[in-house]
Amino acid sequence: MSVPFRFSRHAESRIQQHLYNSNNSKHREEEREVKRLKTMSGNNKISTLRGLVIFLYRFFILRRWCHRNPKQKYQKCPSHGLHQAHDLSPHTLVFNVEGALLKSDSLFPYFMVVAFEAGGVIRSFFLFILYPFISLMSYEMGLKTMVMLSFFGVKKGSFRAGKSVLPKYFLEDVGLEMFQVLKRGGKSVGVSDLPQVMIDGFLKDYLEIEVVIGREMKMVGGYYLGIMEDTQKRELAFDKVFQEERLSSGHVIGITSFNSSTHRSLFSLFCQEIYFVRNSDKKSWQTLPRDQYPKPLIFHDGRLAIKPTPLNTLILFMWAPFSAALAAARLIVGLNLPYCVANPFLAFCGIHLTLTVSNHKDLASSDRRKGCLFVCNHRTLLDPLYISYALRKKNIKAVTYSLSRLSELLAPIKTVRMTRDRVKDGQAMERLLSQGDLVVCPEGTTCREPYLLRFSPLFSEVSDVIVPVAIDSHVNFFYGTTASGLKAFDPIFFLLNPFPSYTVQLLDPISGSNSSTCREPDNGKAKFEVANHVQHAIGNALGFECTNLTRRDKYLILAGNNGVVNKK
Repeated sequence: MSVPFRFSRHAESRIQQHLYNSNNSKHREEEREVKRLKTMSGNNKISTLRGLVIFLYRFFILRRWCHRNPKQKYQKCPSHGLHQAHDLSPHTLVFNVEGALLKSDSLFPYFMVVAFEAGGVIRSFFLFILYPFISLMSYEMGLKTMVMLSFFGVKKGSFRAGKSVLPKYFLEDVGLEMFQVLKRGGKSVGVSDLPQVMIDGFLKDYLEIEVVIGREMKMVGGYYLGIMEDTQKRELAFDKVFQEERLSSGHVIGITSFNSSTHRSLFSLFCQEIYFVRNSDKKSWQTLPRDQYPKPLIFHDGRLAIKPTPLNTLILFMWAPFSAALAAARLIVGLNLPYCVANPFLAFCGIHLTLTVSNHKDLASSDRRKGCLFVCNHRTLLDPLYISYALRKKNIKAVTYSLSRLSELLAPIKTVRMTRDRVKDGQAMERLLSQGDLVVCPEGTTCREPYLLRFSPLFSEVSDVIVPVAIDSHVNFFYGTTASGLKAFDPIFFLLNPFPSYTVQLLDPISGSNSSTCREPDNGKAKFEVANHVQHAIGNALGFECTNLTRRDKYLILAGNNGVVNKK
């Protein structure tokens, strides 16, 4: 029989005391661990807060105001600060094109112009559809996306939009206040995030900026890939330019956007003084007037007559189906129906034709065996046709230079191509005058802007009475002329506009030198005087400026050729 084991009272009390002390020690250790964790948590919060404060201090204070150049002076309103500054002529001004020169904040219209002119309607429509998603991207990613959509697959040798199309839209967006600041400075350097091929012609040819630093494009086999080079190459070019400028002038002033962190950090490396432009400042700027352009905008190419902002682009694509049907109806009626029916229908369809006659006397030549010679300025290929509509005469003939074969076939009046042989062309014009009235455009090419090109004096040798005709036209969406595109579609694009207008003014007849007098060697100057007199008469009637530029000058600037169109 087993006996149960029992502790003595003293042993039991010792065991209980040991268990109690053990529990107390565990409890104290747990309390110390909790306090330690609380202390660590508090220290972590303090460290996080301290790190956040140091980061904000370094980013917003040191980096912005004292980064790499503690002696710089920063002004937030260059439109006020620079206007009140001392003489800027000894200094070099470095400005950001998009942030400090152009009023608009959106780059979409310029890429839409490139997509439409260089890539066609499908590419431009694709860019327009994707623009809502592009607007949600960051600035750099959105810029790269638009470059890819606009330039991918475009041949470098045929891309002339940067020199012939885009300058018009850039000039219409230049702020007058900033342009006046740049004029007061010495050498100007333009820095841009846009590709070099888009801004080089505008800044150098029209604003006379000495140095332009843009972003280069990658190419394969002479075609653009739609990818821009790294910004490091631009920084190297930037560094090279400023090393030269510091040696020459010793003081460089930077002007950039307040929201452009990349240009701000780049300018801070080289400029002794930086001025910032806010968006609120740009809203109060005025647009640079046309009469203050350093170089007048006489020639420009492209089909779009309206700036393709997102809203305008939407209107263009919505108008496209209606415009095609309307242009077809206008074309069919204008070519086939008599004037008494065609004129009211065309007016109902939105085409406005205004005729002004200065002298109601008989416009016929003094020699009844000849017709009347109408000499007009050249706005579109439809100039002779609208003179025919205005006078309600279908027997009028016209002489042309480099007219496409399709335009000759569609013309409702007879057209004769000039050979650029003075003797042969003079004989052809005399033969046409013996058959009836004749329309001559002595400029030899169209001009969209309010300028008149030099008049060829050949017309003064074939008639003794000349009727100057001042013509002006206006369009809404599309230009009816082109220098580098397909000329066969010029009349079609003009008819695609919702409300195109034409103004025809018949001026007082001019008694020019007769044929025998003009052809005498001693009176060779007379024909040029007659041509200049007619040019100035038309220019005064329209308010246009007369120039000595020729057809060859226009095509060398816009298309890089002499303007001869092959017979097709």
